[in-house]
Amino acid sequence: MSTEPTSADLDCHEWLHESVRPGPGELVFLATSDLSAHTRGRAVRAESLKTSTSVGWVPANLGIGPSGHITDDIPFDSSGDLRLLPDFDSAVRTTLIPGQPPLTIVFSDQVNTDGTPWHGDARSFLRQAIAELSEEFGIQVNAAFEHEFTDLGNTAPTQPFSLQAHRALEPIGSESMAALAEMGAQPENWLPEYAPNQFELTVSPAPALTAADRAVLVRDTVAAVFAGHDREVTFTPVPIAGDGGSGVHVHFGLNDLDGETLVFDADRPGRISVKAAKFAAGIVKYAPSLTAIFAPLVVSYQRLRPHNWSTAASFLGLQNREALLRIVPTNEIGGADPRPQLHFEFRGGDIGANPYLLLGILLKAGMEGLRQDLEPAEVVVGDPDAAVSAEGQLPTSLREAIDRLESDDVVREWFHPELLATYLAVKRAEIAEFGDLEPSQQCAAYRKFY
Repeated sequence: MSTEPTSADLDCHEWLHESVRPGPGELVFLATSDLSAHTRGRAVRAESLKTSTSVGWVPANLGIGPSGHITDDIPFDSSGDLRLLPDFDSAVRTTLIPGQPPLTIVFSDQVNTDGTPWHGDARSFLRQAIAELSEEFGIQVNAAFEHEFTDLGNTAPTQPFSLQAHRALEPIGSESMAALAEMGAQPENWLPEYAPNQFELTVSPAPALTAADRAVLVRDTVAAVFAGHDREVTFTPVPIAGDGGSGVHVHFGLNDLDGETLVFDADRPGRISVKAAKFAAGIVKYAPSLTAIFAPLVVSYQRLRPHNWSTAASFLGLQNREALLRIVPTNEIGGADPRPQLHFEFRGGDIGANPYLLLGILLKAGMEGLRQDLEPAEVVVGDPDAAVSAEGQLPTSLREAIDRLESDDVVREWFHPELLATYLAVKRAEIAEFGDLEPSQQCAAYRKFY
């Protein structure tokens, strides 16, 4: 139930901007993203939503795995209570999902019953990392998530990047982009990708917390539009064993608190400044220990392989799409200034990664590069095989990735013990359920969940 409003509360017609103001009888979904990167929450009638509204939540919900069951052996049982506390600044509304009524979504933080942040909340984890980066280093981050996904409703072969493939899926592409634009997610590109019936959607960069909110909107909106056309879509890392994979790439830049870039230095390798290269060094150093967070599914490791247009090793690369961390080329046509454009792309993530944890661990790892005053990351040009040490190789299975995560004292300290224990229990249960399946069976299982 919602909290009881006081006489000082404002109703929804006063606290929401006109562009996202719900109409009479509409529902408002208070959304959170769990450790398996599924969007969960509760809906309330718009008329009953007040500035003091929160709804009940349960700590054990943190342990829901990809197949929808609460995992055994987590630190939580049927006792305990939390609240979902709406962040009204995040509110968005769409009227453009086929066959669905208008819906307002408000991203919410999982908090204790006194309103303080709860240590198991992924959105609060990112929020804390953002504050830490700003207060300790004077750095703010703009980011954007790129999502790849596969149309399961077309069995005919498609040509990569073709107009034919684009038209074959219409109006799903147009409607997805329109709905995201209506929600202020600033979609940029919709394109047929290289793998069979694969597509990609990109959005504009935004402040870090908003960028992670937009990542949730993209995956849920695209899935809803597909469903509105009775068409199936999957974001799973590898939909068909042996075929190309789908990733979630994270673009991010580093700015000072006035918004000026901290990345660009024309006189250094890759034009990457010393500070940015040290930040990158932290990501490169700790990525093998973080693989269980950014590639968290059993099937993820069918994608993270050498020479697979993915990545299997942790290094900073220039013009190399198998780099875990890539320096993104700038557009200088017509004399455009490269300085504000230059940024990084993290290519290891996939749909199983909670967007808030994914971006949060990148910020945490980058800060370690600065704290430890690591040597600036080497900019690898060309074939990385000779340049990457054995320590830089990523784990080749989820089981190995979990072991790396547990054995890294620095990384473990980033997480509250109950958050980490729950995450590890969820992943171990996943390994027990799917780890011994044949690759094709793993792909089939995860197609249902993502």
